[in-house]
Amino acid sequence: MKLSIIMPLYNEAKTIDEIMKRVAKVKIGMTKEIIIIESNSTDGTKEKVKEYAKKQNVKAFYQSKPCGKGNAMKLGFKKATGDIILIQDGDLEYRPEEYPKLLAPILNDKTKFVLGSRNLGKGDWKIRKYKKEGTYGSILNFGGVFFTSLFNFFYRTKLTDPATMFKIFKTECMKDINFKSNYFELDWEIVAKLVKKGHIPVEVPVSYRSRSKEEGKKIKFFRDGTRVFGAIIRFRFLN
Repeated sequence: MKLSIIMPLYNEAKTIDEIMKRVAKVKIGMTKEIIIIESNSTDGTKEKVKEYAKKQNVKAFYQSKPCGKGNAMKLGFKKATGDIILIQDGDLEYRPEEYPKLLAPILNDKTKFVLGSRNLGKGDWKIRKYKKEGTYGSILNFGGVFFTSLFNFFYRTKLTDPATMFKIFKTECMKDINFKSNYFELDWEIVAKLVKKGHIPVEVPVSYRSRSKEEGKKIKFFRDGTRVFGAIIRFRFLN
């Protein structure tokens, strides 16, 4: 068994060393293949990636310009050779140490699709709390609740966190699926299309520490919110 870890990177020079160290260190009982998609960063990330690409289990692919996280992820999917795919951002919002519990339901044949839920079991939907950017955090929190409710209504699911970065699924789940989104809305398209194929995800609670805009968070609510809204509706009725 092999795990393909898809890591889209753009301007993550401050965190790439730490995240790569933690991903390499975690033990999962199978081969790890780290696939980095570097989108022509301007902060030194690209140079760091070139060093990591010299390692045996790291494959790096370079885009000539940033085309969106979703676009980078789609390229990563095409390059993956593992039996299972896991998505990992280049920041430190999620903990790679939680890979084993996320993989467990798949390895135990309970499901082919897992979501790492930031909300499950917490009893608090306010997952983003910033001292200096309180309004921004509140807007993102509200958007998360709104879009999750909208998704559950249209797809007849009871998910708590479709937008989570931690999406883990067997590579075979993507067979005959053509992903179309190029930005953050791909997170929703993945869940929408896998659910429509009958792969209802098992949700596993995970830790989460959201970074602020000052720390490098790239989501813009109105721009990306519009795209997410369109994706939820569009992929319910179209392929």
